[in-house]
Amino acid sequence: MTTNIAYHSNDPNTGLSQTKDNEKYKMYISDTGIFITLAFKDKGVTENVTYNKLLNDKLSANLGYVYENMIAQMLRASEKQLFYHTIPINNSKKYYEIDFLITDTHKISPTKIKSSGYRTHASLDAFCDKYSDRIQNKYILRT
Repeated sequence: MTTNIAYHSNDPNTGLSQTKDNEKYKMYISDTGIFITLAFKDKGVTENVTYNKLLNDKLSANLGYVYENMIAQMLRASEKQLFYHTIPINNSKKYYEIDFLITDTHKISPTKIKSSGYRTHASLDAFCDKYSDRIQNKYILRT
């Protein structure tokens, strides 16, 4: 119970577990406090000044992964299973990614976590273009 696993949905639709890819997954730490300690552990002990700067929004770091971990923890606490989806970009090794897929009535709601300073949401746009008939709501959570 120390990790939350988000599985890739190969064909996102209601019943996400039916299209779960057991070979593709992302792992999140169940305790965001431990995650932060590990993420900023440059030596034997993470100093309190790091936590103070983080809490006061004075830490100059991309915290998107921290917020993504927090959302994963919140979704699991509300008894939701974690799923995500990727779409290849022009047959390259790059891809668009939807961080979380949430079942919403008889459709799905894609959720994207963005760090501050973002200007576009190409992943969400590509997902909505491809699966428009399956979408109930779309969410962007911005830090």
